[in-house]
Amino acid sequence: MCGRFTLDVDVHSLLDRYDITDDTFLFEPRYNAAPRQDLPAILRANGKNRIGYLNWGLIPFFAEDDKLASKMINARSETITVKRSFRNLLQQKRVIIPANSFIEWQTVDAKKKQPMRIMMRDERIFSFAALYDTWQNEAGQKISTCTIITTRPNELVERIHDRMPVILKNEQELEWLNRDLSDVNYLTSMLVPYDANDMKVYPISPMIGNVRNDTPDCLRPLS
Repeated sequence: MCGRFTLDVDVHSLLDRYDITDDTFLFEPRYNAAPRQDLPAILRANGKNRIGYLNWGLIPFFAEDDKLASKMINARSETITVKRSFRNLLQQKRVIIPANSFIEWQTVDAKKKQPMRIMMRDERIFSFAALYDTWQNEAGQKISTCTIITTRPNELVERIHDRMPVILKNEQELEWLNRDLSDVNYLTSMLVPYDANDMKVYPISPMIGNVRNDTPDCLRPLS
C-alpha cells in the first residue's frame, strides 16, 4: 500500500522535470500528501505533457456514490487487468503522479511503528504509475480521481512493507502516457519493483502520521 508521499519541490523544478510550460499552474510543496487530497498529475495530449490536479482515491465512472474512493487509493498490479474498476483504465486513462519520496511504517514492536521515508539516492523527482477516471455526482458535477498502482517490494522496501508503489523508469514515462499505446502485456511489464540500488531510506518524525501536518518538520530525519 502507498498511503503517503511527498513532493517537496518548487513549481519550476516540477514543470522543468516534465518539460511543461504553464505559467498558470499553482503549486506549493507537499510534505505529507494523503488520500482524498488533490494531487498534481501529468498526462499527455496533442504531443505535449500537461499538468493538472486529480483527487487521490478512485471513483469509477459507474459508481453510485463516492464511498469507494477511500478504498481505492491503490490498484494492485497483479489484478489490474481483471478488476472492472481498472482494466479499461489501463488501456485508456494512464497518468503519472510526481513524487520525490513515499512513506511506509515499519513495525518496531507490538506498540510502535516507525515512519520511514523512501526516496532516490540523489533525491530526484520520480514518477508513480497511476490511473484516473471521471465520475459525475447527482448534481451533475464531474470529479476526476486517481489511484496509484502498487507491486511487490524490492529488497530495500521489503524490510519495511510488503508492497511498494510502481515507479516508472525515465525512459518508460512517455510510453506510459502515450494514449496510442494499448498493449496490455507491454503495459503490465512496466509494473515491477524499482531497482533498490538506486534508492535510500531513513526514519522520520511520527508527526507525519497526522494528515493536518504538512510542513518540512514532517520529514526531519531521526538520529
